Amino acid sequence: MHRKLIHIIALLVCSLAIHSQELRCTVSINRDQVPSANQQTFQTLEQAITELMNTTKWTNLTFAEHERIDCQLMIVCKSVSETGLYTCEATIQASRPVYNTTYTSPLLNLKDKNFSFTWNMEPLNVQLTTFEANLPSMLAYYAYLILGYDADSYQRMGGTPYFQQCENIITLCQTASMESVEQVGWQAFERNANRYSLCNNLLDEAFAPIRQYYYEYHRLGLDEMANNVSNGRARIANGMKALKDSGKARMKNDILTVFLDSKSDELILIFQGGTDQEKDYVFNLLMELDPTRSDNYERIKQ
Repeated sequence: MHRKLIHIIALLVCSLAIHSQELRCTVSINRDQVPSANQQTFQTLEQAITELMNTTKWTNLTFAEHERIDCQLMIVCKSVSETGLYTCEATIQASRPVYNTTYTSPLLNLKDKNFSFTWNMEPLNVQLTTFEANLPSMLAYYAYLILGYDADSYQRMGGTPYFQQCENIITLCQTASMESVEQVGWQAFERNANRYSLCNNLLDEAFAPIRQYYYEYHRLGLDEMANNVSNGRARIANGMKALKDSGKARMKNDILTVFLDSKSDELILIFQGGTDQEKDYVFNLLMELDPTRSDNYERIKQ
């Protein structure tokens, strides 16, 4: 079953007897900053996270093995306390295949600088109606975030049910009892981009054009390029006005930041082969939206 059809019937299908999990997640934990910590403990933690991400049935949908979403969770541990408090950062990435090619396109590439949790070798369990612990809550949040971004790339606004699940997890965590460092990332009043603000953007009508552009970019752009490169590239260029317009919608535009962090290198590759008009348009727009990567965007015009 094509994944587009899977997402169209998302959350409307009852559980089926035969199914495959949705994610194919590779997990790594870097403990270089805590060399004195027990290596076996980190191996056990890495295995526990891997099992949770890859064996949990996150939806009621049926995914064939080749339809599972490839993703990576890379955790860097900065300290571990005697009470089992892990202070970490994490990078979350996901990709999706491009129709009729061997190429995979990055969907998501974001860093969580406040990936902290308490863990003392207990099993990891996901509870979506009650708060269990911060680590499984963060893992569930990112699992649904990945599912949402993937769904948006196959159907307009197809990720909404998954982003709403992220919102439910946030609500549970905002009122949960946990260490203060664990609370960072879930709260609405934090200055920096966090889990709350990204989810809030994703469900905000003001940013709907960016989410709709994910569909145009992937389904009507990249997937079309296997048949007609020029047409697919033109669809991607023409849709980029949504990025510029949304940039004026709110001061805190995490969804645009995530898009550019995930897609900047790919956009350069796509438009290096574009027409002079496409190159000028895309270059100028990206320079306006993302001036910190100006040196990289110069490659578009080469």
